[in-house]
This record gives sequence, structure tokens and C-alpha cells, in this order.
Amino acid sequence: MASIRGMQIEDVVTVSNVAGNTAPEPVGLYWLEDPTPAEDQEALRLLRQHSTTPIAIGEVFNSIWDCNKLIENELIDFNRVAVTCAGGITHAKCIVDLAGLHHVRTGFHGAPSHSPISMAAQHHLNAWAPNFGIQEYLVLGVAECDALFPSEHVMENGMVYVNDAPGLGVDFDEKEAARYEYKPGTHPVVCLQDGMLWNY
Repeated sequence: MASIRGMQIEDVVTVSNVAGNTAPEPVGLYWLEDPTPAEDQEALRLLRQHSTTPIAIGEVFNSIWDCNKLIENELIDFNRVAVTCAGGITHAKCIVDLAGLHHVRTGFHGAPSHSPISMAAQHHLNAWAPNFGIQEYLVLGVAECDALFPSEHVMENGMVYVNDAPGLGVDFDEKEAARYEYKPGTHPVVCLQDGMLWNY
């Protein structure tokens, strides 16, 4: 699978040319991720008119209201929300339901900053979603993480096998957590040079 992410190009025609007239179309990208800022819906409409490459956006979305017009106008092919940022399982399910009506598939965001609890919630939604597309999965399976979040979920040959344990099927070991010092952290850039808050 190949994808292009985060070009943030101001000239949408250039993005359209990249998507349709040069490398990506013949390469057969699985998706073009975040080719423009998600709120620039007219840019996505123009890109859609010039390319057949699937478009994936949404890891910064926090609710159905951030993406409903993109879905309803079929300006995207994959919705990249993260369950923990998009209102939890119930609200994410509403987004998936709306997306399914408009041929938009899931492609839940799965960065390493998401805990195994978050990933388990997404795995359960993926197992249910009739419009499942793909799950971004960056390996969390280091010994320390496995000790903190014991689980029988298995990733094997590109497939996630969700266990049938109660709840999400992931536990949290508080005794193991007590071994680590809490260090507050934030994303490195959360505002522009003029101080305006901005997506990282």
C-alpha cells in the first residue's frame, strides 16, 4: 500500500496535477492523505474533479459536524477520524453510518500516541462496520506497553483478530503503571508564529 500525506499545497491545481497527471495515478495509491486542509472543501471538490485517486482525510475531526458535508458530497473516500477524538464509540458509529450511505469507508487514525484501549475500540468498530476500509496500525507491541495494557487481541499477517473478552478486551495494569513517572507532554507545535492556535 502506498499513500501520500500532508502536502498542504496552496495551489489545488498543482495537487490535482500531482494526483492525476503525474506519479500517483499510475502508481495506484491506496489513498491520497490530507492533500489539502480538511476545512478547504472547495479544494477537495476541485481535486475530486481532476483525479480518481481515493482521498483520505479526518484525523483532526472531532465530531460528525467536521466531516458531514465532505461525506454527503462524496468529496472523500476514507474518513480518518480517531474514535478517542471523535466523541467515542457511539459518536464514531454515527459517523461510520453516515459514511456508509455515501460510499465512504473507514480508515481510522492509528498513531502510536493512541493507547491500546483506543485501538481496541477502533478494532471493535472495524469488525462491525459494513463500510470498513482499512485500519492504520503503528505497532505498539513493545514489552512495556503489553505489560501496561494486557490483551489477547492479535495482529497477524496484516489482520487484527479481536478477542471476545468483556468490554474492549484490553485491561490496564495500575501496578505496572506505578513503575513509571508521569511526564506531561504536548504536541510540539500548536500555534502559528502570530500565536493563533492551529492543528499540529
